[in-house]
Amino acid sequence: MMGNSANRSRVVFAGRAWVVILRGLVAIAFAVAALTYPAMTQTKLVHLFGLYALAHGVLSLAGAIGGRGQPGCVLLGIEGAVGLWAGFFALKTSLPSPMVSIAVIWGWAAVTGILQIVEAIRLRKGISGDIWLALTGAAILGFAWMIWLQRFVGLIGLAVAIAAFAMLWGIFEILLGNELRSRRHGHPAGGV
Repeated sequence: MMGNSANRSRVVFAGRAWVVILRGLVAIAFAVAALTYPAMTQTKLVHLFGLYALAHGVLSLAGAIGGRGQPGCVLLGIEGAVGLWAGFFALKTSLPSPMVSIAVIWGWAAVTGILQIVEAIRLRKGISGDIWLALTGAAILGFAWMIWLQRFVGLIGLAVAIAAFAMLWGIFEILLGNELRSRRHGHPAGGV
């Protein structure tokens, strides 16, 4: 029974390494944009986050739909739905207040981080690279924590915190995607 469960879990990410790699690349692009424009207004920073959350949500939903019926697709689908909600909310032309904007970003990060850690725990024996998935979730939770603590600091400090954590979770997602892609093609990660 345990072997059957492990084999089913391996299928969760079969053919979805591209989703993980693209999510990592989008996170890194988001980090670079947040660092490149440190003098941007809070509204522009929230809109930038909204674009990132939409892209993350669409990619997560694509992965969930592609793996429908497999273990883990529901968590990935929820992650995608949360990303779409946060993205649409952040892109609204009239945001209620700066605190609400920060709360939306914090909420997205908290839910997404928890979902990724839960998924890593559920699939720990079934996929290689589960550590990268758990570290991605931990980095996003660290981002949520920094957002919560830095809500009174300044916009530049917030942009730097966003960029640092987005870069970190982008790297972890690319490492996970590379591991999944390598395993799918029968090569150990880092192998030739």
